[in-house]
Amino acid sequence: MRFPLILLLPLLISCSVPTPLIERVKMAGEMVVATRESPTTYYKEGEGIKGLESELVELFAAELDVRVRYVTANTFDEIQSLLHQGKAHFAAAGLSITDKRKLQVRFTSPYQEITQQLVYRAGNRRPKKITDTERGLLEVAAGSHHAEYLQQLKLQHPELEWSEPTDETSEDLLFLVKEGLIDYTVADSNQVSLSHRFHSELLVALDLSKPQSLAWAFPHAEDNSLYNAATVFMEKLSKGGSLKEIIERYYGYVGRLGFVDKRDFQRHFAQRLPLLLPLFKQAAEEVNLDWQLLAAIGYQESHWRPDAVSPTGVKGVMMLTKAAATQLKIEDRTDPAQSILGGARYLHLMDSKVPKRIEPPDRLWMALAGYNVGFGHLEDARVLTQRAGANPDKWVDVKQYLPLLSRKKYYTTVRHGKARGGEPVHYVANIRSYYDLLVWHNQNQAPVKKEPPNALSILPGAL
Repeated sequence: MRFPLILLLPLLISCSVPTPLIERVKMAGEMVVATRESPTTYYKEGEGIKGLESELVELFAAELDVRVRYVTANTFDEIQSLLHQGKAHFAAAGLSITDKRKLQVRFTSPYQEITQQLVYRAGNRRPKKITDTERGLLEVAAGSHHAEYLQQLKLQHPELEWSEPTDETSEDLLFLVKEGLIDYTVADSNQVSLSHRFHSELLVALDLSKPQSLAWAFPHAEDNSLYNAATVFMEKLSKGGSLKEIIERYYGYVGRLGFVDKRDFQRHFAQRLPLLLPLFKQAAEEVNLDWQLLAAIGYQESHWRPDAVSPTGVKGVMMLTKAAATQLKIEDRTDPAQSILGGARYLHLMDSKVPKRIEPPDRLWMALAGYNVGFGHLEDARVLTQRAGANPDKWVDVKQYLPLLSRKKYYTTVRHGKARGGEPVHYVANIRSYYDLLVWHNQNQAPVKKEPPNALSILPGAL
């Protein structure tokens, strides 16, 4: 039978329309993402992966119900090549949005802002302006947006000079500054913050740029289906508050400790911790938590001094009150073994009071805040948080309202009255920093066997 041409035409046209990319990704069950290995983006730890970028990517993949395969590159040019050759669907690599890059790729809605910073080593003369770097060696990664920005600055300052090694990443150059092998580099503020946790010698001379946005990058193409889905996903994450929570987990506590704090920690790590290490491990095992977390609390409380005594009468490594010691059946607060065991039990007690619906890591932050200020005051802060229309089950919100407990306008409206609510905010931030330092020192200087953490602790690197 012969069909009229007009009937065959729609069929021929429909056969020529390709399947949208997002549907092909779903059918394949795999999304390929270009990234770079960095503490700010993606890194492997044990059997898993960590990093802000990878966490966002995994959430997007879960929404599409597909797995993720990562391909890594070191420079923007390499990432761009992967996209244009069809070897990756998009890039999640901490890429800043610049006018030049917009011509090469298209960006989703931004998820974070950074500032380019000039970095130098403590002990050296601080450059007051970018042209002061002529006194030393300035290096930035080849093909980076730092190099692109320096090119713009050179139009105003023709005398500006720098080198662009092709085999060094921004993280590598920060380490070279720390080691004194080069004098200066330019790095993003989030990179500097994370590097400064472990290398306190790194100092910021000045901010070079205004805030710049980071976003995912897609190749320019007619098929917008996956790009549109990613843009909607990022906007939804931002509007719902989840993006704010994720960024807070990675960056909300960094920068709390200064050079002297970290120098003292290194000394105490070598001199004091070895004597207490078996006690931290034993106590942590009893209540099933990460001993490094318990040790971080002990350092925040007393700098690991068994004879520590505060003006308010709290004593010992874990600085227990007399009432708490009695409740926890601790007879001698100055005995290191008893004090550490009491601290472990008290943290476990605080955790048991946190509503079961609150999940890690917020659960841990709440327990630590209760350990410091008292659980009743924590609950008062959660009441204030809820009254303000924020989420009382999220630490990122609660920590904004804890300081209000020191103001009469607020503490007279809640059950447990006045409290120095700003202290638990700093307390939690410091413990997170000390935990990171402990993990880093144990992995890089004196490896020890890590005990498996429970629900009280969270994934290393995100704590």
